[in-house]
Amino acid sequence: MKHIEDLAPEIRNLYDHYNHTFIQDARGGLALMQNLCHNQALNAGWHDTPRDKGTMFMLMVSEIAEAMEGARKELMDDHLEWRKMEEVELADTIIRILDYAGKHNMDLAGAVIEKLCYNAQRADHKREARAAEGGKKF
Repeated sequence: MKHIEDLAPEIRNLYDHYNHTFIQDARGGLALMQNLCHNQALNAGWHDTPRDKGTMFMLMVSEIAEAMEGARKELMDDHLEWRKMEEVELADTIIRILDYAGKHNMDLAGAVIEKLCYNAQRADHKREARAAEGGKKF
């Protein structure tokens, strides 16, 4: 796991710009969620039969497809009837992603924080760049 001191200076400056304690708490919380999701999957037997990475990625994609279906049809979830299907399927996607990261011993929480800091200083992520001719529209 990288530490803030090991980041490139421009990313470290952005990291310092944000509330250091908040970022550490967010990183710790996401790491705990990763452990929770992976351990729950282990305990439920989801990893008793080995799955290749491609299969695991496509399971993530299928959750996104289900979220799209829920959004398109404005459906409520079948199991959590008080929640929109779109919301629940996005939660399922996150659960699958965190399980995958746990299975492969990834520091996803650290990568998310570092990527947010990096994206905060990218010229092509600024409003002006998106609005400009040839800018990213989506």
